[in-house]
Amino acid sequence: MDWKVQLFKLNFDEREVEAVAETLRSGWITMGQRTLDFEAAYASMLGEGTRCLAVSSGTAALHIACLALGVGPGDEVVTPALTFVADQNSVSVCGANPVLADITAVDGDWAIDPADIERKITPRTKAVMIVHYAGYACDMDAVCDVCRRHGLPLIEDCAHAPGGEFRGRKLGTFGDVACWSFFTNKNLSVGEGGMVTVRDEALYGKCKNLRSHGMTVASFDRMKGRASTYDVQEPGLNYRIDEMRSALGLVQLSRLPGANAARCELTQRYFANLSGVQGVSCAFAGFDRGLPTYHIMPVLLADGIDREAVVAALAADGVQASVHYPSVSGFTAYRHLAGEAPKADEVSRRELTLPLYPRCPWTSAISYAKPFARHCANDAHNRHIPFACRADRAFAASSRHGDSA
Repeated sequence: MDWKVQLFKLNFDEREVEAVAETLRSGWITMGQRTLDFEAAYASMLGEGTRCLAVSSGTAALHIACLALGVGPGDEVVTPALTFVADQNSVSVCGANPVLADITAVDGDWAIDPADIERKITPRTKAVMIVHYAGYACDMDAVCDVCRRHGLPLIEDCAHAPGGEFRGRKLGTFGDVACWSFFTNKNLSVGEGGMVTVRDEALYGKCKNLRSHGMTVASFDRMKGRASTYDVQEPGLNYRIDEMRSALGLVQLSRLPGANAARCELTQRYFANLSGVQGVSCAFAGFDRGLPTYHIMPVLLADGIDREAVVAALAADGVQASVHYPSVSGFTAYRHLAGEAPKADEVSRRELTLPLYPRCPWTSAISYAKPFARHCANDAHNRHIPFACRADRAFAASSRHGDSA
């Protein structure tokens, strides 16, 4: 499909191209100095004495976190119900059982509900995992309080949240372990990559061993002549990142504040203009817990609107839309979890994700507002759903305030 407006586009230019080319010319492409520099820069962004380990993916980061915290057969981990299934998979591959905690509300706040986390804790609970969905912080005061009172470690899935804050403190500095994804569509993109971040020295050592076969000396150090052999302290995996992706990460990290600011501007325009469409509501429109990263633009369609028909209508106009996320309990592997999170299931049934990326041309967005709103209104009318479309005038007005962000 030749999209007029994609769901996401890379925020790359010649700086990323040159960073990779320079790495290739260096003669060392396995984890080395660029990775160390990327980890140091990321730690500096987070503060709070954070230690960072770059890894091959966000899923690798989650798996390392579970293993490092001793998650194993017979254990339970409370996980977010509205999330990508990597959260549940990382628990399951350790032999443990993921339990779903519901979101706070269908209308507005889709963050994990701290009260439901507490309801789902049993004597078998080994850890709690949360996700800052779409880059909006969970209520970390309440989440951390639950974990403290029950003596449970916290895993922060920060895949959507690089640069985000909760009440002035960086996301990823609240949990015992935080996990980041640098997949292609993330705010910081390297293709495949991730980061494990911790503040406890012993936990850092455990995660470091898990990343690279439990080896005490990296190949880069042996190449530099710093050591000639190594010990294996404990079993580990190969979840290393490479130098090309770390080089990309350094450039992308330098872009992150500006890129997130551009996402913010676009999101605020969405909020303002979609308020003119009754029956289409924006999640987190009244968010006040800190600084979001605006990773995606999720909206909630009125109950009864045919989402697939809306997606098809947008596609016919050259606009890509998606869903974040299908219900976890709708997957074959997790059907036994059905009914654990009814609010998240409702959102999964009605959510639609609209295009959002730093260089998204707002005038192009205006061009698809009309078919989007018109189809929703027609579908609602045909199904006798109270729904009135007033979007065309609002979107047209917004075009006078600039072509792009």
